[in-house]
Amino acid sequence: MFLNRNAGKFLFCLSLAVILCFNGTSDAADKKKASSKGTGVTSVSNAPAVAKVNGTVITKVEFERAMKVMLAQTGAPSSLTSDQKKSAETAVLNQLVSAELLFQEARKLEIKDIEKLVTKKIDDAKAKFSSPAQFYKSLQDNGITENELKDYARKEIYIDNLIEVRIASKVVVTDDEERRFYDENPDMFKMPESVRASHILIGFDPKASDAERNLAREKAETILKKVRGGADFSTAAKENSTCPSSKQGGDLGFFTRGQMVPPFENVAFKLNIGEVSDVVETQFGYHIIKVLEKQPARSISFDEVRKKVHDYLTSQKIREGITDYVEKLRKDGKVEILAS
Repeated sequence: MFLNRNAGKFLFCLSLAVILCFNGTSDAADKKKASSKGTGVTSVSNAPAVAKVNGTVITKVEFERAMKVMLAQTGAPSSLTSDQKKSAETAVLNQLVSAELLFQEARKLEIKDIEKLVTKKIDDAKAKFSSPAQFYKSLQDNGITENELKDYARKEIYIDNLIEVRIASKVVVTDDEERRFYDENPDMFKMPESVRASHILIGFDPKASDAERNLAREKAETILKKVRGGADFSTAAKENSTCPSSKQGGDLGFFTRGQMVPPFENVAFKLNIGEVSDVVETQFGYHIIKVLEKQPARSISFDEVRKKVHDYLTSQKIREGITDYVEKLRKDGKVEILAS
């Protein structure tokens, strides 16, 4: 099925993710701070440089933080081969260089109330934590000051504005482009067969004895008899099911093949609408399943996904525009790669 990729800005900069992805992963050396010249971003005292962009230094500490964020966001394994590590380091360093190039260009565009926008971004970051104390602890654990985080936020806002003004605002996706993409990628718009079902689960501990399992099954069989005798399925689920879905009367919503464990899925897809299953055993316990709706496999119409196609193509053009823009800035500027 077609994936919804929202159109937006393709930011290269290291942002607030640096404190949201990690907790207690910084080195002690990271906690010695000083201000670097030119970028407006705080750096680590005496930290070695990995690159220079028009004379502005990108430090080893900034590089290592960006590596941590990238590895966490991409789900990369904790241990990489030498080739994988080299490839990742090259990608991260290029992103940092691109961010600095964009930031330097972005500073040429005035942003009214920039400090208010920075404050709001920091407040939004704080809101993701259970308390202000947790927020500041995360900063401390990662060797980042609040002022340094504000610098990262400011940098992101400037680059975001540059991309909007110079690139995104000029992107146009035509009707013909939307239709052509849809026609040329039919497999992306296929909706597999799906079922909407409710269930009543009588769960048991994985370490439960045979006697305990038998009691759970007997309870499930008793409930099944009541349901087949006319008892309301939704009410029975609310009163007896050990699944969190009991709050919704056991309703699991729509699901496709591969989303449920095989014993459950095999029965659900065989049942007719309104039909109630026998007791089904899975590793979670004993289930009574009722099918509420079914949707056959089908191709999604162009009209249904037109907006998503438009957003996807817009996002793609923005990314291409940023790549071209950065290449020009790099060609016109002076970038020195010192180490990684």
